[in-house]
Amino acid sequence: MDFSDAGEGPSPATAQWVSAVSRRFQYYLDKLAPHPPARWFAFLCVAMAYVVRVYLVQGFYIVSYGLGIYILNLLIGFLSPQTDPEIDGSDGPTLPTKGSDEFRPFIRRLPEFKFWYAITKAFCIAFVMTFFEVFDVPVFWPILLFYWLVLFVLTMKRQIRHMIKYRYVPFSFGKQRYTGKNVASNDKASVPRD
Repeated sequence: MDFSDAGEGPSPATAQWVSAVSRRFQYYLDKLAPHPPARWFAFLCVAMAYVVRVYLVQGFYIVSYGLGIYILNLLIGFLSPQTDPEIDGSDGPTLPTKGSDEFRPFIRRLPEFKFWYAITKAFCIAFVMTFFEVFDVPVFWPILLFYWLVLFVLTMKRQIRHMIKYRYVPFSFGKQRYTGKNVASNDKASVPRD
C-alpha cells in the first residue's frame, strides 16, 4: 500500500468538482446582482421558512438570538460609511460636515449586495441548524427577546446620532431625474396618426 497521498488534500477529481460547483454558484450570483427586488424577495422567502420552522418546533431560540445579533452587526455595517470621520482622520474621502463642503457620495462599509448575501446565508445556516437537537438549548425566550430589543434600540440610537452629527443619509432612491421645461404645445397636432 502506498500512503504517500494521505493527508495531501482532496483528490484532483474532487478539486475539479468543487471548482466547477463554485464557478456555477458564482455565475448565478452574478446573474442576481442587478436584480435587487428579486434577491430581496428570495431572502424574504428564506426568512419566512426559518420563522415558520422555529414557530412549528417551538425551540431553537438561542439560534434565533445569535442570528439576531449577527443581523444587527450586518445592519451597522450597512448603515455606516466606509470611512468613519470619528476614527479616521486621514486624507482620504470624508463626509461633508458643513453646507459649504463639497458633496461626496455615501459609500457603505458593507455594500447592499454583500449585505443581502450575508443575511441570506445566515438565515440558511440557521435553518439547517434547526434540524440538529444539539442547538436547541432550553432558554426563557422572552428574556432573550427583551435583551435583543434593548441592544437594537441602543445601537440604532448611537447610529442615528452619528448620522445626524456627520450629516449623512445611507439611503438613496436612485439617480435624480430632472425634467426640462414643459413646453405648452398642442399634443394632438404632434401625435402622428396611422
